[in-house]
Amino acid sequence: MAIRTPAASPTQTALAPRVHPLAQVHGQVMVDPGAVLAAGVTVQADPNATVRLGSACVLQEGTTIYGRTQGRVLGDDRVSYAVWVGDRAFLAYKVLVQSPLYIGPDCFIGFRSTLYNARLGAGCVVMMHALVQDVAIPPGKLVPSGSVITQQHQADSLPDVSPADRALVNELSETSGFATPTDWRKPTSSASSDRTADSTERDGFGTMTSQLLPPDVVQRARQYLAQGLAIGTEHADSRRYRSGVWQTCSPIQSSRESEVIAALEACLAEHSGEYVRMFGIDPRAKQRVAPITIQRADGKPVAVGSGSSTAAPSNHGAYRPASPSPSSSGPLSPEVVQQVRQYLSQGYRIGTEHADARRYSSNVWQTCSPIQSSREGEVFGELERCLAEHSGEYVRLFGIDPQAKRRIAPITIQRPDGRPVSAGSRSASASGSPYTSSGSNGDSGRASGDVAQQVRQWLNQGFHVGAEHADARRYKSNVWQSCTPIGSTREGDVMAAINTCIAEHPNEYVRVFGIDPKAKRRISAVTVQRPGSKSAPAGSSGPSYAAPAASSASGNGSAPMGGLSQDLVQQVNQLVNQGYRLSLEHADARRYRSGAWQTVGTLEGSRTSDVLAALESQLRNHSGQYVRLIGIDPKVKKRVLEATIQRP
Repeated sequence: MAIRTPAASPTQTALAPRVHPLAQVHGQVMVDPGAVLAAGVTVQADPNATVRLGSACVLQEGTTIYGRTQGRVLGDDRVSYAVWVGDRAFLAYKVLVQSPLYIGPDCFIGFRSTLYNARLGAGCVVMMHALVQDVAIPPGKLVPSGSVITQQHQADSLPDVSPADRALVNELSETSGFATPTDWRKPTSSASSDRTADSTERDGFGTMTSQLLPPDVVQRARQYLAQGLAIGTEHADSRRYRSGVWQTCSPIQSSRESEVIAALEACLAEHSGEYVRMFGIDPRAKQRVAPITIQRADGKPVAVGSGSSTAAPSNHGAYRPASPSPSSSGPLSPEVVQQVRQYLSQGYRIGTEHADARRYSSNVWQTCSPIQSSREGEVFGELERCLAEHSGEYVRLFGIDPQAKRRIAPITIQRPDGRPVSAGSRSASASGSPYTSSGSNGDSGRASGDVAQQVRQWLNQGFHVGAEHADARRYKSNVWQSCTPIGSTREGDVMAAINTCIAEHPNEYVRVFGIDPKAKRRISAVTVQRPGSKSAPAGSSGPSYAAPAASSASGNGSAPMGGLSQDLVQQVNQLVNQGYRLSLEHADARRYRSGAWQTVGTLEGSRTSDVLAALESQLRNHSGQYVRLIGIDPKVKKRVLEATIQRP
């Protein structure tokens, strides 16, 4: 057994480590002053591996810590360890710890929990019978009893520790069978030199707090330090802030939490009335990590998001979005975060644009500061900065294909009225996987599953897809304006662009159409939105421009019997003029569910009026059934359109 105790400060001399005679310690184990190892504790370090047990930490009966030679974590002293147990950490009965592992200060690990290859930030609480493996848990998070946390997204979505949780932890630690000093939780006056006299204090759970800094800024700083980063600060007045010109505050040389917080408070006080931002500094790569604004010139509170909107990478580089708030333009919504990750994973760069209400109505956008980086944390930092600089305006982001030098699926991420951005402009996937609709009848800001089916059909036939919009006046005159060109042939990108067009023109008609790249002509336009109407529900078998049904009260925008809708007449006229043959298929409810359609036959006629008359006659013959219109290209003998135009 080898225990190496570091030299204690004068205030720690009275807190010598206490190791029960029935505790087993093998290998290179560093036990700091005040640590307590109860009966039945086993701490073993392999050769060339070091285990560190922090000051005033507690290992209750049956706790096992095993430090292997393979795998290391970076301790707070910038030295690598197999296992690092932070100051005042509490490991309850029969906890199992397997290296590499970092447990931050003031953590609580509940009975029979297992930790392996993980990093727990300061103040985390792991309740009973939990498994934590292969993840980095942010500071101040709660792992509920029985949880299995093995994926980073699970760790990112954990709840914060509540006051009730802290009360329970304090109760459990106070009723420990191996009594512990009471001054661990409440620092004595002699230890007050380790913190700023008036501005910082420790709460009942041993976490450093500040009376000048918001708690989320303190938590972010703590997160930087836990990741082995140094901390820097910059300031700028309103003029320099608009130009992106920042000036450096006094460098923060220390890595001690109390001294860092004091330096941050000094910077804020020295530059009151200015913008101040904080960032991490990677000492190895010598580069900045995730700058965040911590003070505004106008004195308004800064939305850092309690650490959950942080762009600072964890050990796994994960950005954790905050819950979107209608009044907050800073934190990014989970949907935007997911979209950005998809762009970056596909090798795209990220661009942003903004527009006030006047320019937005004219579709004139201005470019935000270019985002040069492709690192996730820096991209999110720039996006939050763009939102903050252009609060009260529309902001949209888009992917940039560096090879083709074109934009990919722009989506609006902020509105000037503060209302949540339309789901259609945020949730469309650019991953190229089949597009799925939400299936909500009330979802008016996005294309339905019918449109996705039509788009998929066009793309499978080698066609491109375009979109147009028109207000009521232009619609009557059949004058359409083009939406942003859709350069991609990937279904996810196309649906994202269509939904963006729908979201950008909420009170207008919007239609999509196929484009034959060889013949350079359009294929069967389909209206997907009308002013004041809602998209067709997902799961129907045709686009949402549905034509006649049994009655005008069907609720799907159909025309009454005895007259075809304007959309359908226009569609048929376009198909006939392009030289396509038209036919119909019908199915009752049972066959419709099975996809077993019956052919009616070709709609004969040399003029559009003859074809429309035949169409109307067939719809009457099959009233009470599903009917769909088929467009056929006679040259290549393949279908160019399948659209349901009547439902029971």
